[in-house]
Amino acid sequence: MSLTDPNLTESYLAMTRRKRLYGGLILVVFVALMASGFKVADARNAGGFFDGLHRIFDFPAEIFSEAFAKWQNLPSRFIDAVPALIETLNVAAVSTVVGGIGAMGLAVLSTRGLAPWPRLIPVFRRLMDVMRALPEIVTALVLIYLLGGGPVAGMAAITLHCFGALGKLFSEVAENADLKPVEGLQSVGANWFQRIWLGVLPQVAPNWSSYALLRFEINIRASAILGFVGAGGIGYDLKTALQWGQGRYDAVVAIFALLFLTIVAVDTISDKARSRLVRGGKLKEGRL
Repeated sequence: MSLTDPNLTESYLAMTRRKRLYGGLILVVFVALMASGFKVADARNAGGFFDGLHRIFDFPAEIFSEAFAKWQNLPSRFIDAVPALIETLNVAAVSTVVGGIGAMGLAVLSTRGLAPWPRLIPVFRRLMDVMRALPEIVTALVLIYLLGGGPVAGMAAITLHCFGALGKLFSEVAENADLKPVEGLQSVGANWFQRIWLGVLPQVAPNWSSYALLRFEINIRASAILGFVGAGGIGYDLKTALQWGQGRYDAVVAIFALLFLTIVAVDTISDKARSRLVRGGKLKEGRL
């Protein structure tokens, strides 16, 4: 068939028109949903959105004006917030380590070609879907009701979410692993654990480590947020300072600044570490 065939040209134009029509319909539906959703949210809000829009900077201005007036207190406020920050980092680190170890097991059990029980792959995948779908804050609220307030409930909530989130990412990486080393180990009598440890783990370790570092960054933020519902850490101190209101706004600014600087530092360090891990893994693959 020639490229100048009228039928081919007409088919192409018809396909283009259908794509434009579908794209236009999707855009109309999206705009309608946005408009209706905003209308419903504004109606259920305690006050009108546009009525209060001009006052959006009033509260931040009040906080920063008080902090500026008490600038000499900021260094001591920084020091006072350090123990809570360490608790937040500990919760994020433990959650990432425990969640990463559990995710490794779930990833191998849910990966085709590696799982020891192939029929149970859908079961493990749905299990990860459930753990990934549950927001940490919802799980934390339930665990706080059962275990009481404190960092243990927050750590358990973040760990459960890590099982599903990291398990999914680890599984996708493992699916792209070369199975030839696994087959070679199997041919010489290696058991399932030895095949995974020697044939798969060296291939996926750089990417798994990179994803784990990325998850650590996310877990720091999650740990701070869970402090607002009673899970301890620097988020709890920030909530308490906000609830006290005027007179403690210098503590609010100090805690927020300390948390912000910590997240930026961790993001910068882990980003460089992830880049080295991924580049190192690619170099090793190239040598092989």
